[in-house]
Amino acid sequence: MKISFGLLESAMKYTSITAVQEVVSLNAMKLIFKWLPLLVMMQSSFLFDFNDKVTLDDWRVVNDGVMGGLSQGKFTLNEEGHGFFHGNVSLENYGGFSSVRYAFEIRDTSKFSEVIIRLKGDGKPYQLRVKSNMNQRYSYIADITTSGAWEIIRLQFSDMYPAFRGRLLDLPKYSGKEMSEIAFLIGNKKKETFALEIDYIKLQ
Repeated sequence: MKISFGLLESAMKYTSITAVQEVVSLNAMKLIFKWLPLLVMMQSSFLFDFNDKVTLDDWRVVNDGVMGGLSQGKFTLNEEGHGFFHGNVSLENYGGFSSVRYAFEIRDTSKFSEVIIRLKGDGKPYQLRVKSNMNQRYSYIADITTSGAWEIIRLQFSDMYPAFRGRLLDLPKYSGKEMSEIAFLIGNKKKETFALEIDYIKLQ
């Protein structure tokens, strides 16, 4: 049987090219998996990273006392350096909520799409509230259900709905273009104690 050396040479070249392509693809995949966590980190931005060296000067507790209520909330750093929002909600005098708010200079958030929070709750519902600017009276709200264990909560901008004093507004949902305040609020229409521990809050 006669073998065409030209055909054999072409086959060997094809095999070599295919092998090289496979090696290149394998190395490319290795690089992707190696650098992917770093790329994700580069695309995220911390709003607040709690630790024992930070201060809470820009955080402010707002209870229902502004409306005559008797609820009491506090916000401190605990021994682990986590933000600790705790207290009790009272329904007396038409009260029923406690909140802690963090205001900052307006940030361009257009390249992000979600808020990511590592927290440990007490199994009770909370709200995350966001404002685009400090002149805005209403907030955009995302509901948080806590499990009682440490967990990472992801809240999409596009799911945050506008409301003011418990009343839904006929306005578009949060655009995510700008942000100047975030807040945590508990107000479940019942008397209760609460405890919410926060590790970090970031945008991604």
